[in-house]
Amino acid sequence: MAKLYFRYGAMNSGKSTALLQAAYNYEERGQRVLLGKPRIDTKGEDTIVSRLGVARPVDFLLGPDDNAREIISALAAGDAPDTLVPHVDIAPLACVLVDEAQFFTPEQIDDFLRIAILDNVPVLAYGIRTDFQTRAFPGARRLLEIAHSLEELKTICRCGRKAMFNGRRIGEDFVFSGSQVAIDGVDVTYESLCAQCYLRESGGELEPGA
Repeated sequence: MAKLYFRYGAMNSGKSTALLQAAYNYEERGQRVLLGKPRIDTKGEDTIVSRLGVARPVDFLLGPDDNAREIISALAAGDAPDTLVPHVDIAPLACVLVDEAQFFTPEQIDDFLRIAILDNVPVLAYGIRTDFQTRAFPGARRLLEIAHSLEELKTICRCGRKAMFNGRRIGEDFVFSGSQVAIDGVDVTYESLCAQCYLRESGGELEPGA
């Protein structure tokens, strides 16, 4: 039986790099994979980009109203998302790998579980657990509830301790209010922080700005 995996970590823990390495490992053995991410993640547009500079176009983007299992089943069969007619010359799908999994809806996470159980295709989901206010993203919460396997990808804080939280910065300053989703770019950046450094920057508050 295939499984749903959630591999999570704070920002800069190498999630995208690990995903691209996993895809390479499958394909090196002649196996077919599909890569995807949420449409809301505009960083790299239709590409998964590692902070090490490795990049690869995705096979699908999912909007919040998209049926993940239907679209992935169609792609697995070698067809456009609006048809499920299989092509006999298409290699069987060995794995689905998705980046920025925290941005998927809980319903799409449920679809990933159905793909693993009912279609017997492993789904490897990579993402973060919590936002800059230490609140769980809906997609990440659902993964923590139903994934067969949870694996933490570790990184370190500026002080050398294990980083657990994601601090949001505008310019040189940490901010603790605003919308849950703000893709890092010119105006917004993120820094992985240990609990001690996070509390120091937030004035001792968890869920600051709530």
